[in-house]
Amino acid sequence: MELAYIPSPSRGVLYLGPIPLRGYAFCIIIGVFIAVWLGNRRWVARGGQSGTVADIAVWAVPFGLVGGRLYHVITDYELYFSPGRDWVDAFKVWQGGLGIWGAIALGALGAWIGARRRGIPMPAYADAVAPGIALAQAMGRWGNWFNQELYGRETHLPWALHITSSEGGRVPGYYHPTFLYESLWCIGVAFLVMWADRRFTLGHGRAFALYVAAYCVGRGWIEYMRVDDAHHILGLRLNDWTALIVFLLAVTYMIVSARLRPGREEVVEPLASGASAESGAEPDAGTGKPAAAEPDTETGKPAAAEPEDEPADEPEPKATAEETGPATKKS
Repeated sequence: MELAYIPSPSRGVLYLGPIPLRGYAFCIIIGVFIAVWLGNRRWVARGGQSGTVADIAVWAVPFGLVGGRLYHVITDYELYFSPGRDWVDAFKVWQGGLGIWGAIALGALGAWIGARRRGIPMPAYADAVAPGIALAQAMGRWGNWFNQELYGRETHLPWALHITSSEGGRVPGYYHPTFLYESLWCIGVAFLVMWADRRFTLGHGRAFALYVAAYCVGRGWIEYMRVDDAHHILGLRLNDWTALIVFLLAVTYMIVSARLRPGREEVVEPLASGASAESGAEPDAGTGKPAAAEPDTETGKPAAAEPEDEPADEPEPKATAEETGPATKKS
């Protein structure tokens, strides 16, 4: 018996009457809120409008969920389409199974659609939301803890994860908590991206590329520790190969982008910059809006600005007797 370990929840769902409250779903929802909140703060700091990140997330999040599920089902198709399996289970997202690769790929497509509708450059938006996505992943990994899934090899370390369920081929015991390793790694990636963004003024998608590259490094060694079933190519798990390829693509993008488009975008949201440029008048102290001229009481039209006072004419000097000629007679 282990003296110290991380316990697993006895169940991953609670019922509020007939309504199931699933821990996996709550972790994803909380992660989305964190990503939108942090992304909005970073977007406004770059000169964008508040609320734009949430508007585009309306497109990105559903696309991301579909993409994550598609990647999982395609790469683990035998779980749903092999003999004795029910293909309907492929739609049961709450039971776990979202591939981050598919979620990012299809989520980026949804974000591109939303950004295009608002006339926003996609790389600038990606840079703003990159740390938030990493924190969302960190939160989402705790959903695997609720489902007692995606753990590593057996271990006797003090932070071993105690698996108690025997469903789905699980063997109760003590294992590496790979969900925790990846959660902590993602938090580190988020802070790395925010630091590098301030230190090197990353722009044109390079902050997002840094997030992708850093995540792939961690995912590579964490994936290697996992013991769940997976397809292998040349002795490596499929997700290890995916992490390696995506890492190389992200690093290549950072290098090429830095040479072709150095610096950072000056305008990230034309609508926001245009509104601030048009407001040339000084803002009112109470409302913060440009002060309007008061209307004329007789015409109802805005009163024209009063001309500046001209200096008063100096009095002309009095003429002398010689200049005026002979004096007139008195009556």
